[in-house]
Amino acid sequence: MSLLTFRTYLSNNAPWLAAGGLLTLLSSFGQTFFISIFAGEIRVAFDLSHGEWGGLYSIGTTASAVVMVWAGTLTDMFRVRKLGPIVLFGLALACLAMAFNSWVVALPIVIFALRFFGQGMSSHIAMVAMARWFTKTRGKAMSIATLGFALGEATLPLVFVAAMTVVDWHLLWVISAGICLLGIPILMRLLRHERTPQSMSESYDSTGMEGRHWTRGDTLRNPLFWFMVPALLGPSAFSTAFFFHQVHFAEIKGLTHVELVAFFPVYTVLSIIAMMASGWALDKIGTPRLMPYSQLPMVAAFLFFAFGSGNGMIFAGFLFLALTAGANATLPNAFWAEFYGTAHIGSIKAMAAALMVLGSAIGPGVTGVLIDFGVGIEAQFIGVAGYFVFVTVLMVMGIRRATPSL
Repeated sequence: MSLLTFRTYLSNNAPWLAAGGLLTLLSSFGQTFFISIFAGEIRVAFDLSHGEWGGLYSIGTTASAVVMVWAGTLTDMFRVRKLGPIVLFGLALACLAMAFNSWVVALPIVIFALRFFGQGMSSHIAMVAMARWFTKTRGKAMSIATLGFALGEATLPLVFVAAMTVVDWHLLWVISAGICLLGIPILMRLLRHERTPQSMSESYDSTGMEGRHWTRGDTLRNPLFWFMVPALLGPSAFSTAFFFHQVHFAEIKGLTHVELVAFFPVYTVLSIIAMMASGWALDKIGTPRLMPYSQLPMVAAFLFFAFGSGNGMIFAGFLFLALTAGANATLPNAFWAEFYGTAHIGSIKAMAAALMVLGSAIGPGVTGVLIDFGVGIEAQFIGVAGYFVFVTVLMVMGIRRATPSL
């Protein structure tokens, strides 16, 4: 695609691409990389150990994963312009709850709301919309829409960590709620005209394996899905664990928190490059060739985090983490549409999203407990690297077996 053609593409599709980007950006307030900014303050306020905070976080996140299995199917029933504002309003209320909650027993409920409306539904709605609205340029559309994730990762940690030096952390959550509320009229304005193909599943026809649309039940009975489950859990679990324990990780590496989050914008730029490259490659080469090897860089990333002792080694870890993060923003979403069709993409992807959310619950909880029991985070990261070798082998086997039926 030439520069002129790409500019025309952006111009013709700007409202819908921007709507996807807005939803992914605002999902940041329910993402671990944002919530964990306040980990130190939350642990002090509620007198929690690493394991206790990780456990409460896991409870709330697991509950959101369970609800996502059902709620994610709403994208097959309602248009984005109807469902999106409701989700953003719920996210704003969740931010306010974090600002004013003073009971430790209510903390898992607050985490549930942040994770469900933020990481869960906001991201899910955006990606289902891109998969359904765009056909030949699905990879590009997803890459552009997921720039919202990248913008959030690049700016919010640095801005909010710096702001905490002069502003009470509770007030920062109130500001976050206000930003979510401001997003509602913007989203409604962007989606005042419906896109063609329409956002309802019946109006779009893209089949999957065997030339048919797969239901969620069919998908669960298909072996390929179970080959993919570890790949769905892994990046979410262990990327989340890394960012969740960022304060602890900075301490053991001899860095200040601000010094560590200063790497985040670089990580984001690298993930954007990887994301755009994977979106282009997806449209040119196809999901079956790219997906099996998309998580190999995680092996290198966690080995660098485990053994790295200087800024150069930490940077290398972020570099390889960004490669998979960028690819993971587009490839899995396109995978479901390509292999299982789009008629039931909302319910199928809701199940996948629930597994990813579940992974993000498992990661912080398990690593937090292991830290409390004396298993260092660096030692844990060596095991994580081995896990991603296992995941890659499974994906190669499963996708090679299923590809001929496309």
